[in-house]
Amino acid sequence: MKHVLSRSWAWSSGAALLLGMVGCAGLLPKPPMAPMAYTLDDPLTNAAPSLFRTPDSTAAQLTLAVHVPRSAPGYDSARIVYIRQAPRLDAYANSVWVDTPAQMLTPMLVAAMESTGAFAAVVAAPSSARADIELDTQILRLQHDVGPSPSRARFTLRSTLVDSRTRRVIASQEFDASVDSATEDARGGVVAANEAVRQVLAQLAVLCGDAPACGRALINERKAERSSVRP
Repeated sequence: MKHVLSRSWAWSSGAALLLGMVGCAGLLPKPPMAPMAYTLDDPLTNAAPSLFRTPDSTAAQLTLAVHVPRSAPGYDSARIVYIRQAPRLDAYANSVWVDTPAQMLTPMLVAAMESTGAFAAVVAAPSSARADIELDTQILRLQHDVGPSPSRARFTLRSTLVDSRTRRVIASQEFDASVDSATEDARGGVVAANEAVRQVLAQLAVLCGDAPACGRALINERKAERSSVRP
């Protein structure tokens, strides 16, 4: 009889323990949801053809090297930055970029420069190809301004074209675009940011499309140098 009671007590205790564990499991905090990841799209899909000029055939002999953009402090991570009250930078808790803005922007810069048709080749630096001109850029801001409605995405890019050999600055300009957000959330800011990036890269393409005209002097210098070393 004692063995029967012992087994019964053990079974009851085990069942109670199991039920207790199940009940406690329901009280445990749920694991956090993975953040939504967003990317910058190719801006050339909807770019206006009128923004890209017919290249000069002589100037199109030049090769352009595009460097990975530098980023101002606060914009060098995958965080999607928003500003409610300047100068404080905040970031969305459940939304991120798939990569840093600089890494996402690099292939877009190369594509934008290729779209001008103004260069014999456009390469991403570092490259084994010898470039005549280099494009240096810096992301000054890529943010969602969520102050007074409507909120706006803002993208500011500083660009400098440099003669690879002499390090002489050929052209330098700062571009800025602000686009209204359709919604007051991270997704709305991302969509608006993509449009702001498209606008800036289209303007940059015009600047770089003109640069090879200045680069004629580079070509003439190269020819003069080659002629001077001939016997």
